[in-house]
Order: sequence, then C-alpha cells, then structure tokens
Amino acid sequence: MAMDSKNNVPCCLSQRWILSYISCWAFIMVYAIRINFSVAIVCMVDPTSNFNSTFYTSLNENYTNSTESNVLINKNQGEFDWPKSVRSSLLAMYYYGYILLQIPGGWVATRFGGKRVLGLMTFITSILTLLTPVCARLHVNALYAIRFMIGFCAGVSFPAMHSMWGRWAPPLERSKLMGLSYSGPTIGVILTYAVSGLLCVYGFDNGWGSIFYVTGIVGILWSVTWYFMIHDTPQEHTRITPAERRYIENSIGSRPQLKVLKTPWVKMFTSSALWACLISHVCNNWTNYTLQTSLPLFMREVLEFDIKQNGFLSAVPYICNIISANTSGHIIDYIRSKGYISTGVARRSVQSISFVGQSVCLVAVGFMGKEQRHIAVVFLSLSMAFTGLNKGGYVINHVDFAPRFAGTLFGITNTFATIPGMVAPIVAGLLTPNRTVEEWRVVFYVCAGIGIFGAIFFAVFGKGEVQDWARDPELEHEIDVMRPLKIPDYNTDEETNIYRKKFKN
Repeated sequence: MAMDSKNNVPCCLSQRWILSYISCWAFIMVYAIRINFSVAIVCMVDPTSNFNSTFYTSLNENYTNSTESNVLINKNQGEFDWPKSVRSSLLAMYYYGYILLQIPGGWVATRFGGKRVLGLMTFITSILTLLTPVCARLHVNALYAIRFMIGFCAGVSFPAMHSMWGRWAPPLERSKLMGLSYSGPTIGVILTYAVSGLLCVYGFDNGWGSIFYVTGIVGILWSVTWYFMIHDTPQEHTRITPAERRYIENSIGSRPQLKVLKTPWVKMFTSSALWACLISHVCNNWTNYTLQTSLPLFMREVLEFDIKQNGFLSAVPYICNIISANTSGHIIDYIRSKGYISTGVARRSVQSISFVGQSVCLVAVGFMGKEQRHIAVVFLSLSMAFTGLNKGGYVINHVDFAPRFAGTLFGITNTFATIPGMVAPIVAGLLTPNRTVEEWRVVFYVCAGIGIFGAIFFAVFGKGEVQDWARDPELEHEIDVMRPLKIPDYNTDEETNIYRKKFKN
C-alpha cells in the first residue's frame, strides 16, 4: 500500500481513496441511468417518424455496403409511435423529479449519513430502471411515472456525496479526491452513449430493452459494493488504519458530532460564499447542458461529420475533461500543501481560468465551418479541458467554507443549476432555426457571456475559509481540549503546521 512519506499515512489504497474510486463508479451509474433513455428512445420509437429519420438515414448511408447492419436496422423498427410532444415530455420527466429532492436530500444526508441516502436511492433507481421496459409496454403513463421517480431518487446523489466528503476529505487533498469522484458523470456520458448504441443494435429484447437491463444490473452490483465497502465517517469505518483516521481528524479538525446541529438557513442564504457557488454552478451548467444536448447536432449540421465520426469526436472533448479534472486536482493540492497560496486564492484562480478559457474557446468554435472542422474539434476539446478545472473550483468549494453543511449547500446550488438543463437546450434550438454557422455562433456567444459573468462573480465573492456560521463553538472547544491528549503525534507535524499557518484564513 502506498504511504505518505511524512506521516506514514496510507494513500492510493487508503479508505479515503477507496471512497473516491467507488463514488466515481456511483456517478458513472447515476449518469448512465439518467441518459440511457436518450439513446434507448431512438430504438423504441418507429424509425419512420421525424424524430428518428435523420438518425436512421445517416446510419443507412454509412452502412450501405453492410448487409448485416441493414438487417439489424430493419429488425429494430420500434415498438412505439409516440408523437414528438410525448417523446419530449418523457425526456424531460427525469429533470422534473430530479430538481425536487436536491435540498431535502442534502439535509437528510447531513442528518442521517450520506452512505444510507446515496446507497438506498441508487439501489431504488436501479430497480426502477429494470422495470422500465415493462412499464413502457404497459402504458405511456406508467413510463412517465417511472422516469419521474428515477429522477426524484437520483436527486440526492450529489448532495449526499458532498455531505460525505465534508467528513472524509482532508483540506489539502480535496481537489484530487473529489476531482476523481466527480469525474464519474463525464465517464458515464461517454460509456453510456457507446455501450447503449451497441446494445440498441445488437442487444436482446429488441435491442432497447437490454440497455435498461444492463444498466440496472450494474447499478445493483454497485449498491452491494457500496454497502459493504463504505462508511459515513472515518470513526465508523472498521477497516481504516489508526494513522489514516488520526490524519483525517486532525486535518479536517472535527470528530463525530455529539449533537445534531441546527441548520442556519438564514445565514446560509445571506452568505456571499454560497451565492458565489450558486451563480458559478448555474453558469457552468448552462454551457454544460448546451453542449451535452447540442454538440452532436453542431458536428453534423455545421462541421458535417458523418455518424461514425460524430460519435467518436463528440466523446473526445469529454475525455479531455476527465484528464484535466484529475491532473489539475493533483497540481492544485500540491501547490496548496506547499503554502504558496491560500485555499480561497486557489479556488478563485482556478474557477476564473476555467470560465475564461472555456468562453474564449467556444467563441473561436463559432467561427469554424466545415473547412476548419478539425480545428473546431481541437477548440471544443480545449473548452471541455478548461471546464474540467472547475472540479478544483466551485464544485468542491462548499466543503471548504462549510464542511458540516456541504450536502445541504450543494443541494441548494444544484436545485438552481438544474434549471439550465430545462432552458438551455430550448434556447439553443430557438437560436438555430436554419442551422447555419452564424446562428450557432450566437449560441456560443451566449455561453461565453454567461461564463465570463460567472468568472467575475466567483472571483469577487468566492471564499476558501470556513465561515463563522458553519462553525460549532462548543464542538470546536472540545476538539481543541482533546487534541493534545488524543493526537500528540500530529502536533509537531510539519505539513499540519503549514496548513494551520497558511490556510487558517
């Protein structure tokens, strides 16, 4: 097992890193369950409808010399003849449920533990995913209900995980631990589109049914792994080493809560630190949802990539996002551990670079046409790489300024940040009625303008230190009294002393 040379604390195979690995898997599953329906509906609905005609026409054009592929396409004629309004409502139903449980989910996770909340809700969504083919064939209203419930249960995922990181992530390791954990959604998008596309054509139960069965079974396997491998706090963990437990306790400066803390709602909502995260979250999600829903369309309509190229090249920017999120996390934590900059300066700098870099690259993409399409892919990839830096910015900032309330805070910001998922794709559609490069340029201008606003707002109001309203004076007094007796080996630790001096404010 890799060890920290200074403190003799386990690293790569430590329990905090195991939590990062398994929570990354969790978010892969959360996003797989979220977007699998977007792929499956292509195979579920009659391909002669307007919704699917472009997809199947392109597919046939690219496989005209393949008898096997044409046979498979003809086999999957689609079982349902839903009008466009029904299809759109089915796709949106997840988000109507998702937005409802953000704040309550964070509050419940703070009170009763993120392990139970995230584990139980993901298990339920996995079961509901397995039932999706049955409900689809039963009645469209049953499918409406099940997609709403899947979104409702998934709404706790990020707040619950944030609540756990408030108890597990040492301040000087937050960027890399949480960066890996929150790379799961991006990995989930890439894997789900790739695997679901194959299952749609080659899978069992008319292709589309296998998408839900595979996703649901893997989700159940994750739930079992989570139940036996993860604990809410280091103090409750049965396999953690004493050295790692002391290291986490001393770094975070907290022990098991002796009482249930009252949530300071008024002080939360009047805190500039919360509003900095909230505005940044909304601004980032506007661009994120725009690209998630519109990137393949832009590549087809403006850059004129065929469907085989489109599928691969649409994934390249997200791969860059994953690499950026994880490498930058290690660099940020290293710089902070040396005491060169404070946590607040680190978060504000990284988030500003993320927004500005993303915006500049998107504006550049707006001036690229078919002739410069490969350069456009480079700029799109750079844009997503800059976006990946936010894993070291606002995404984990809740844990910096209010670790005990991080789950509730993320629930608040994510509630508002879900709204762009409902609005941004509609705005992109309204701005591109003729699908020209000039119209798409306006879409990217809007994203860039929102990103610049987010950069300025977070640079001005973002915080890195624990806020007064997030502290518990009685508990902190008890920790200060107990620490010299219980953890004497950390009182002279060089890195801990650096942290106390440099990052106290």
